[in-house]
Amino acid sequence: MVLEPELLDKHTKKTDPGSHDKMAEHENREDGGSLEPCRLPELLQRGWSTLEEVERTDEPLASTGLQARVKRGLGLLEEASSRLALLDLFSRNEGLEELATADLKYLLLPALLGALGLKQTGRERRLQVVRAARAHFMGFLKRCKDYDVSPFNLPRDRADTGSPEEASAAQPKPCAPDLVSMAAQRQAKIERYRQRKELEARLSDVREAVESGQADDEVSRDFYLLNVRRWVTVCLEEIESIDQEVEILEKMDGLKQHAANQPAQPARPPMKPFILTKDAVQAKVFGAGYPSLATMTVDDWYEQHRKRGAMPDQGIPSRVVVDEDVDAKEREEEDKEKKAENDDEESLLRARNWDVWKDTHRRGYGNRHNMG
Repeated sequence: MVLEPELLDKHTKKTDPGSHDKMAEHENREDGGSLEPCRLPELLQRGWSTLEEVERTDEPLASTGLQARVKRGLGLLEEASSRLALLDLFSRNEGLEELATADLKYLLLPALLGALGLKQTGRERRLQVVRAARAHFMGFLKRCKDYDVSPFNLPRDRADTGSPEEASAAQPKPCAPDLVSMAAQRQAKIERYRQRKELEARLSDVREAVESGQADDEVSRDFYLLNVRRWVTVCLEEIESIDQEVEILEKMDGLKQHAANQPAQPARPPMKPFILTKDAVQAKVFGAGYPSLATMTVDDWYEQHRKRGAMPDQGIPSRVVVDEDVDAKEREEEDKEKKAENDDEESLLRARNWDVWKDTHRRGYGNRHNMG
């Protein structure tokens, strides 16, 4: 954004020339460049251009380079605001026609400060940032209301200078939704959007003449008035968004403080394991209700095998257990043979019955296990 580099008007000349020269000796170091004295129009121009660059860029807003530009632009605009306060250009007793064309652009200074301030990131200072931006927007709207720049309803002041409890007490109590007021708010938003698009279209036609330096006083005045009226619609929208964000941030801070003030909860004892069954009778008779209930812990199993000397870490091969099983089977077979040799009646009767049963039943008869 290139603004015409005109000198300050008659209001600037009212001050002492020597003091004005001292104020103009503003040293600004950027990117290792040389020190350059900046006048008030240059400060406003460079801060305005920084805001437009930040809004146009595709770089992430939280990046270090972009935040450095935001901080540098805020410094320029704050310096311009402090100088403007010394000049005392605006008065509530004046009308818009009495305001010089060269001074119209300085009406935008609070709006530019608020918009560029909202570009700052960081959760820790977010509430402070949005409150400062709202104060800048409200100052801009009040000054535009004093000069009757355009017809609009001034938003009410939030009671956010005190504690969150005072702010919530100052807000109206929630009640049933008023359909008439909601429809009026919606219509006002639609109207502001229409006005903003119309002003932006008219600005695009006038901007080329102003940037080329060939615009006369009337075109320049129309350009700055269009910018001021456009920023009125922007500030009204931003204030609505800020009010919603402030309410959320205040509630979050209140929850954090409440959590910090709460006493530390004692550690809960570990829960004992339990088994779910259909009823108490099943639990008493059938146990858990499934066959895979553990009968021993891992430590018990390890201790049992350690006593038997069947663990690999004891240097004893696992075939010891296998040999024990084989010996038991051999002893069982030997007992059967001894009983048969001694003509044990019970063994003989069992063997005969088994032979008879095999004669009348084919192999696999009655084996219905797991077959439904």
